[in-house]
Formats: sequence, C-alpha cells, structure tokens
Amino acid sequence: MTQLSRRHLLITAAALPLATGRALADARLGEVLEASGAGSVTRGGTLLPLEPGLALMEGDQAATGEDGLALLLLDRETRINLGLGSSIELASYLGEIGGTINVGGAMVFDRPETLPPLDLRFVTAFGEIGVRGTRFFVGPSRGEYAVFVERGEVAVSNAGETRVLIAGDGCTLHEGAAPGEPVPWGAARIDEAFASLGLTRS
Repeated sequence: MTQLSRRHLLITAAALPLATGRALADARLGEVLEASGAGSVTRGGTLLPLEPGLALMEGDQAATGEDGLALLLLDRETRINLGLGSSIELASYLGEIGGTINVGGAMVFDRPETLPPLDLRFVTAFGEIGVRGTRFFVGPSRGEYAVFVERGEVAVSNAGETRVLIAGDGCTLHEGAAPGEPVPWGAARIDEAFASLGLTRS
C-alpha cells in the first residue's frame, strides 16, 4: 500500500533525539481505547498486542480474533469499533484531514457532526465507501455484506457505479458488482448489525 510521504527535515546531529521525538509524535494518529479477546497490531513487520493505550500510527493494521472486539480512537473524537475477526489498515491516513483506510470484516465508524468534514475513503473487498462525517456500519448482515448509515451520508462505489446512502438507508455489496440499491432498513436489522459489535444505536 502506498503511504503518505513523510516530511524530510534538515537537522544537526545534536538535534537528532529531539527531532526524532517530534516525528514520532507527529506520526501518532490515535490509540486503542478498548480491546477484548484476541487481537494484534502489525507495524512494519512487528506484531504488537491489541490492548488499551497502544498508540496507532500511519500504516498500522489492527486486527481482532474470532473472539475479539476493539474500540479505536483517531484524532480526538473519531471512533472505530471493530467486530469479531475484523481488520483495518491505516493505509494513508492523515489526522483531521482524511485519507484511506482498508477494512475487512465488520466495523462501525462514528465521527461527531460538530467536527469539520473529513475526506475519508474506506476500501473493502466489495467496493469503496466515501465518508464526510457520519456514523455508519459496514459488515455481514443477514448473510450479505452490507453498509448502513445511521447518521450523515456516504457514497458507496464499485464496478463503475455509485450509490448515495442517507440516514436510515442500507445497501448490499458484492465483489465485482455494483452496490445494491439503497433501501430503508427496519429497526430489527439495524439493531442486529450494531449488536454484532456489542453496540446499540446512538
């Protein structure tokens, strides 16, 4: 995966420790807030335990086991819940601006509407989801891979077609095919989707 180019700094040998510390601070995107069951973070070929307090950096891949759930914090208020046997990769994420996040499995993205818009793209095996500040679910739902928007709006694209989902709408995703038509989801299906990640509707 292509990553955003890091800044090149001209520094003296004496300033190296300080500059290195600043670079590490700048690269920090967030942290793991909660984790249960098995899970790991892969960083530059190193496997780290997925546990509360672990800093998240650009390029990290966080994954939960078949019995694992996790809550991740990006920036200061953007939250991502990972479901069982799921993963995300912060492929080219730039804090408070946006970028690309690769997703496998189930996830709920939650960013308060009071924050500035975030130009963010989620990539799944079944298509892409363009986000500008919202709360939505993506993952297995009643035997299909699907997206549901609880708050805000997302654009779901695949096979040259784009569907725009507004609050209350969901659509199905199939590899190599256009997204399904947006349809309103009933309360039972919505509750099932969020409950699969240990969540309730906001």
